[in-house]
Amino acid sequence: MNPIANHRPRDFFLISNKQFLLFALLSILAIISILLSLLSGSVDISVSQLLNNLFHAENNLQTQVLQEIRIPRTIAAFTTGGLLALSGVIMQVLLRNPLADPYILGISGGAAVGALSAILLGLSGLWLSNAAFFGALLSILLVFGIANKFGNWSVTRLLLTGVVVSAGWGAVINILLTTSSTNNVQSMLFWLMGDLSQSRVGLAHFGLLVLGLAGGLMLSRSLNVLIRGELVAASLGIDVRALRLILYFSASVFTATAVTIAGSVGFVGLIVPHMLRLMGARDHRLLIPCSILLGGSFLVIADSLARTIIAPQQLPVGVVTAIIGVPAFIIILRTTIRK
Repeated sequence: MNPIANHRPRDFFLISNKQFLLFALLSILAIISILLSLLSGSVDISVSQLLNNLFHAENNLQTQVLQEIRIPRTIAAFTTGGLLALSGVIMQVLLRNPLADPYILGISGGAAVGALSAILLGLSGLWLSNAAFFGALLSILLVFGIANKFGNWSVTRLLLTGVVVSAGWGAVINILLTTSSTNNVQSMLFWLMGDLSQSRVGLAHFGLLVLGLAGGLMLSRSLNVLIRGELVAASLGIDVRALRLILYFSASVFTATAVTIAGSVGFVGLIVPHMLRLMGARDHRLLIPCSILLGGSFLVIADSLARTIIAPQQLPVGVVTAIIGVPAFIIILRTTIRK
């Protein structure tokens, strides 16, 4: 009998020593990246001061910097990176395309149009976030509605629809940029390149990440089968249509939430799953939690660099992820071809 089709519940968390070591190393990396983010910046904070302020809050500059800036920003970066990496894993399975990333179906384009429209109207804060989420939601429904016309949708139709809708959003974005005043253009460009300077996350955002982890682990057996092809999955008793719907809307919501928090941060959802697969994490029982850890760590480290490279000025975090992501993807591609 096919072992993939007969995972027992007690086998769910059984992983090899090598896989456990990878998970442990990524957990350590996550802790180190968070500490690096909390200690990095224009205000010098030592490890002893950090621990003292965390457990014995005092009314001083270090405490204000930590509580009002660095801790919220670090949490936002880790949550955003985890959501993008998780969405990337799901999209690559759903579309059966290793080049798929969270933005391939035009979700970021819809969010960008919503956010830029809000900036053009002089709105900020919660209004800006809500406008971005509404734009992403509109794009999700638009792509699904076109691809699912007559109740018969395929991976190819979904992908082509996403590409076309994304191109349409790109045209609208260009119109908004060219018709905006100089003062608004800089804010728009920062949002388009990804920026965490004003990002804040609530319990609902972090809860969505935890829910995605739990749901991904529950579906990991089905994902392991689906990646081998829809015919194989159907022959093993999996409802492929229902699973695709779950994957599409789950990945879309994760992406929409991440874009709402930090704007269009690229390369996280593309390179993180590839890096982990090269490290041996091909089983989705391991790939999903490791993607969240590595994606969150990667964006936290990138944000730390964005804040310190040309301090006191700050770079958009999306610029740093692109600088790191392009050579990393080339290396991954050469390694994959060589193997």
